[in-house]
Amino acid sequence: MELDVAQVILTLVIVFALAKGASYVFARFGMPGLIGEIILGIILANLVIGDFNVMEALGLHDAVVGDNTPTHMILEIFSELGVIFLLFTVGLETKVKDLTSVGRTAMLVALLGVIVPFLVGYAYIMLVENNLYHAMFMGAAMVATSVGITARVIKDLNLLDARESRIIIGAAVIDDVLGMIVLAIVSGMARTGELDLMNIVTIAVIAVVFVVAIILIAAKFVPALYNKVEERNQAKLAADPNYLRPRPNMLIAAIIACLGFAYLAELIGLAGIIGAFLAGMLFAEHAWEWKLEEKFESITTLFVSFFFVYVGMKVDLQAFIETPALLGTAAIVIVLACITKYAGCGLGAKISERDMPMSSVNIIGVGMMPRGEVGIIIALIGLGIVVDGAQTLSNDLYNVIVLMCIATTLIAPPILSRLYQKKYKTQYTVTPEDRL
Repeated sequence: MELDVAQVILTLVIVFALAKGASYVFARFGMPGLIGEIILGIILANLVIGDFNVMEALGLHDAVVGDNTPTHMILEIFSELGVIFLLFTVGLETKVKDLTSVGRTAMLVALLGVIVPFLVGYAYIMLVENNLYHAMFMGAAMVATSVGITARVIKDLNLLDARESRIIIGAAVIDDVLGMIVLAIVSGMARTGELDLMNIVTIAVIAVVFVVAIILIAAKFVPALYNKVEERNQAKLAADPNYLRPRPNMLIAAIIACLGFAYLAELIGLAGIIGAFLAGMLFAEHAWEWKLEEKFESITTLFVSFFFVYVGMKVDLQAFIETPALLGTAAIVIVLACITKYAGCGLGAKISERDMPMSSVNIIGVGMMPRGEVGIIIALIGLGIVVDGAQTLSNDLYNVIVLMCIATTLIAPPILSRLYQKKYKTQYTVTPEDRL
């Protein structure tokens, strides 16, 4: 299919302008702007007036069912870049010592935040359908945590340095590693009908080594390199008072690292956003000096809205109109998804730090609740695996999982925002300029 450049540009302009407008309206009512962007995506994907179809007018028709036009594919790429750059900016504000200081708590939060949702999601589908593959993919989708959604809320509130924020971000990274291991188990069993322990161990070791290696580089190698360069410049300045120290463009290095580590993460089976986050941590100690946060803010502002609109576009409301019973199933799954993530992660935080106040436990539990694009990706994998001539995840359950992902994405941000503002009301004031 030939690429119509004019159509692509027009679509991007319209989507971006509408997204920012929706974000502004919701922000005016005290709600996170991303909710407006997601709802806009839902409207664009499902609005049909007579013979007029919005998606067709924008060159995005059939995007929901996967028959993607070139314009849709470019929008998808923009959305992926948006969440990658967003997580990089979160990494820029997350120093290694901040992350390691909450390591034990983050580990327990992530561990119970994986175990509890998986078991409950698996048990529910087995009880209702008694279908092993459906149950496994539902459990895997319930495990997911979309760090991009929560990160946007925390960043808008200027609270990335709060202890709860560090725990959530750390737990989300660990959750992603554990989630990929769960997905490897589930998809492997679906494809082969048996448990491949060697494949699971390989994925687990590679993922853990990748994450730990980047953290060690950020903690040891980067500071040593920075100090060596500083000593060299000081020595040259002492020898020659007229010496002008070089001013490298660190934005170029940061963009290369961001995209490069995102690619590496995808290559080893992790989400690209985790690689981007870890890449940001490499620059975190001196991000203020190089003005990277300010420079990346402009890039993030351009791309990130496409991500939230695209998440909303994944909802096919027609499926629920044609099969009303699906709404009941979806409602139960949404409630279970919210309760299990809140309970599992909150319990993990409380076990790790018994003196943690409930205000912090609530923030952590709600902050880990959004499934976002991660759960949708897992559902798409289940939809694509065929065993004995049948999909390992039915179209109906796929739509239920997508609605669950969207619902948790919409439910969590306003609650999280209120919880944060209630606890930190005297320390922080949010202005319109603070929002992306």
